[in-house]
Amino acid sequence: MKSVSAKAYKSRRGFIKDMAYSSVGFTIIPRHVMGGKDYVAPSDKVVLGIIGAGGKGRQNTSALLELEDVSMAALADPAEYWNLEDFYYRSEAGRGPVEEMINKHYQSSIPNYSVKAYKDFRVMLETEKDIDAIVCSTPDHTHAYISILAMQMDKHVYCEKPLTHNIWEARKVRELATARGLATQMGNSGHSRDGIRSTVEYIRAGIIGPIKEVHAWVPATRWLPGREGLPKGSTPLPDGMDWDLWLGPTEKIPYHSDFSPVTWRDFWIFGCGALGDFGCHDLDAATWALNLQAPVSVEVKPAGLSNSEIAPYGEIGYYKFDKMGDQKEVDLTWYSGGLQPPRPELLPDNEELPRRGTMFVGEKGLILNDGGNRFPIVYPESLRESERPAPTIPRSNGHFRDWIDAIKDGSESSANFAYGARLTEITLLGVLSLRLGGQKIYWDAKAMKAIGLDNADKLIREPVRKGWEFPDL
Repeated sequence: MKSVSAKAYKSRRGFIKDMAYSSVGFTIIPRHVMGGKDYVAPSDKVVLGIIGAGGKGRQNTSALLELEDVSMAALADPAEYWNLEDFYYRSEAGRGPVEEMINKHYQSSIPNYSVKAYKDFRVMLETEKDIDAIVCSTPDHTHAYISILAMQMDKHVYCEKPLTHNIWEARKVRELATARGLATQMGNSGHSRDGIRSTVEYIRAGIIGPIKEVHAWVPATRWLPGREGLPKGSTPLPDGMDWDLWLGPTEKIPYHSDFSPVTWRDFWIFGCGALGDFGCHDLDAATWALNLQAPVSVEVKPAGLSNSEIAPYGEIGYYKFDKMGDQKEVDLTWYSGGLQPPRPELLPDNEELPRRGTMFVGEKGLILNDGGNRFPIVYPESLRESERPAPTIPRSNGHFRDWIDAIKDGSESSANFAYGARLTEITLLGVLSLRLGGQKIYWDAKAMKAIGLDNADKLIREPVRKGWEFPDL
């Protein structure tokens, strides 16, 4: 893709946008016109608002455009344009390109269609009364505020992972979703793969015996290896960027190019490092299979430079779960930045551990997943060739499809916020240990307290700046 500047992009699309605005706008008939406020007939389209049009926002929007019973009414993003050619998204993103993508899709069958584009999601939600549901694909630090505001307006919500930036937020999001009875889904898309369902079925069927330990590892590391903390000073804002709005509830600091478009993940005020980025993917199978609720202790040690401002290059973390109700007793170890578990003796000599994976060690054997919750491989082969467990978990029709179906028929999507918040809290407990310099946390889940570590309180529930307080919480 040829690289272009924000200014060149705006000039390029100006004629198309002016033509669209001069036409008679296409109107989506909202669900409540036909069936009442809480009714979505199976034949109706679900009217969506897109919040966050960066790389992941563009990907999510593109996937949802493939669903014929979905209509996009509006989108919101504080940034007009991002060139993501140098990142794994390999695309143009931002409010302008995603608006253009949506219009191009619908105008093939509806010539005068024009999606409404906003800088401020709050204005979008107040203005676009016919929106049934929103998709939140913003940086981590705004997930909770957006999700809570939308749910308080009775909008169904899909939110990227991790569901929130701190543990208090995770609990509040879960409580509100449950109280409102809304259809929700966290963006850990691997949860909808057949592979994770097979893994859970193998473990619950006892194919490798009781699980003694779990290992999960990802190669992810820092985006900015030379950084030692928050950048000093500022750099010019990109054209069309509302930095104050991008910051949202976070303290006001000057804009710097090191914060965007993807590298915000390195800084604790916005992101949660590699563990926060991948934990809700790669701790998912263990949380589901073993019904993990809360660890009794967590200790995550940084590998390389890390401090109160910036995430480390890698990490190794130790979670201890005691038996508690349906929760199984297990030790879980997390690795990132190229660190991996010791090579298991049961792995054949001609096979290597994958760069990213999950491994369940049982009394009779082990199960290995090659990253992203793909199909399980059982060792030794004698166990692999034994009778496979019968499918007991319904297969998914797709991560977005299941959420849209839940909106329309009242079913429950499997990565709903009740489950997503639990998985996020487990992940964020490891992040909390990292942010405390690798301190071991003994966790009082009922009190939401790191025992004996009063300095953890401000990270368990982070302060928000004036004007961004959570409404009615």
